[in-house]
Amino acid sequence: MYGFTIVESLQKLDKDIKRHELQYHQKRVMISKEFTFDAAHHLHCYEGKCKNLHGHTYKVIFGISGYVDEIGIVMDFSDIKNIWKQQIEIHLDHRYLNETLPQMNTTAENMVVWIYEQMEQALLNEPNESQVEFVKLYETPTSFAEARREWMINE
Repeated sequence: MYGFTIVESLQKLDKDIKRHELQYHQKRVMISKEFTFDAAHHLHCYEGKCKNLHGHTYKVIFGISGYVDEIGIVMDFSDIKNIWKQQIEIHLDHRYLNETLPQMNTTAENMVVWIYEQMEQALLNEPNESQVEFVKLYETPTSFAEARREWMINE
């Protein structure tokens, strides 16, 4: 049988664990956060159902890498959420994408690069050499477009 232990007292900083032990390593690590948004759009020069106005529940997944700080964190997940909410989602959620995004055909392939660029720009102010490694944009549960850092910088 597996047992469990009830924690009697929490570990105390500088008594049970020393400050220099909080940063276990100095490696680059990737963290990920995902979000969803609902939006409408239509495609130009496309002969299929998507030429008509329609909507999706999109899912976006960010992969962000950086070096851990003195307490072992690359970036707080809530900081990623704040960037998403304040700088990116406002252009996407419950919007008509053909009006709110720059002039482009609102394909997943175009949108994922725009989203990548927005997060990349926002991370310029973040510590720990944080950078976008990838963005995946799901248009449906089984269909997505992806932008990767190596493709963005080598093209």
